[in-house]
Amino acid sequence: MRAAVLREYNADLSIEEVPVPACPEDGVVLKVLACGVCRSDWHGWSGEHPRVKPGQIQGHEYCGEVVEAGPASQWQVGDKLVAPFILACGTCPQCREGQQHTCFDQRLPGFIEPGAFAEYVAVPRDFNLARLPEGMSPTLAAGLGCRVTTAWHALTGRAALQGGEWLAVHGTGGIGLSAAILGRALGAHVVVVDVVQEKLDHALSLGMDAAVNAAEEDAAAKIKEITSGGAHVSVEALGIPQTVNASIRCLRPLGRHVQVGMPVGHHAVQEVDMNAVYMANLALYGTRGMPSHRYPSLLGLITRGKVDMSPLIAREIPLSQAGAELAAFNGPTPPGVAVITDFTR
Repeated sequence: MRAAVLREYNADLSIEEVPVPACPEDGVVLKVLACGVCRSDWHGWSGEHPRVKPGQIQGHEYCGEVVEAGPASQWQVGDKLVAPFILACGTCPQCREGQQHTCFDQRLPGFIEPGAFAEYVAVPRDFNLARLPEGMSPTLAAGLGCRVTTAWHALTGRAALQGGEWLAVHGTGGIGLSAAILGRALGAHVVVVDVVQEKLDHALSLGMDAAVNAAEEDAAAKIKEITSGGAHVSVEALGIPQTVNASIRCLRPLGRHVQVGMPVGHHAVQEVDMNAVYMANLALYGTRGMPSHRYPSLLGLITRGKVDMSPLIAREIPLSQAGAELAAFNGPTPPGVAVITDFTR
C-alpha cells in the first residue's frame, strides 16, 4: 500500500510502498477514506513530540471502511467507522470510570504505531470506534478527528460552558475554530483571538461576536473591555506562552481556563501567571481527547443540524501533499484545515 512515512524531521514525507497491516484479533483493518492533517501531527513531524520517531506513519484523524475484521471484532466488512485518536483498553480504573481518554494503557495510531497517512490502517480495540452517521461525509468525519472531539470535551466535559456566558478562544486553527463554532452552538458569546486577520475575518463570517488581533493590541485587556469584565471561559488552542497567559489574564473572577493547545518542544510553557490565577480565583483545566462514549453527543448535534462543522474543512488534498501541509504549520496558516481524501497520488 502507499503510505507517507516520516524519515527525517522537518523534511517532506516519503511516499513509499509498505506492507498492508495485519488485522488485530480485537480490531479491524480500515481502507482509509479520509484523514485530517493536524497540528499534533506537526509536533511529531518537527521532532517536538517525544513519542514520534523517524519511520513513523502519522495520521490520527481518520475515517475508513472495514476491509478485514478480527475474530473478536464487533464490526463487519463494509462498515464505515470513525475513530478517536486514543484507543482505550476498556478495563483499567480510568476506563471503568468512563474516562477512556485518560486510559492507563493507551494505543495511539499515528504517534507510536502506524497511522492513517496511508491507504490502510490497522485499528486494535475496535470497541472504541463509532459508526459513521448516515449522510455524513468521510471528509467531515475525519476533520472532526481530534480537534472537534477535544474542543467539544473541553467546553462541555471540562469547563461546563453555559449559554449566555462569554467564551474567549485564543488561536483559530482547527481546534480553536472548532471550539468557537461549538461554543456559539451552545449559546455562548464568542470572542476569537489570532494574529492572522484573514482567520479572524473568517471566524466573524461564521457568526462570532468579536475578534481581537493580538499582533495589534493587548488581547487580554481588549477581551475584558469587550466582555465588560472578562470571559467566563477561555480556551487556549495553540500551546505557546503568550497565548496561555493571555487566556488566563482575560478571565473574569471565578473564570475557567482550558488548556487545549499542546505545549511541547521549544514552545513549552515555562512560566504561567499564577498571580492572576490566585487573585481572580480562577480554575485551570487540562484536556486531551474525549471519552469514546461521548461520540454520540457530538455526532448527534451535527446530524440533527444543530451545528454546521463544514466551514472547518478548507482543503481536500492528495497523500503526496501531506508533508507540505505539515510544513505550513511552521508559519501562520490560512483559515480551515486540510483533509487527505486521495490516497492514489
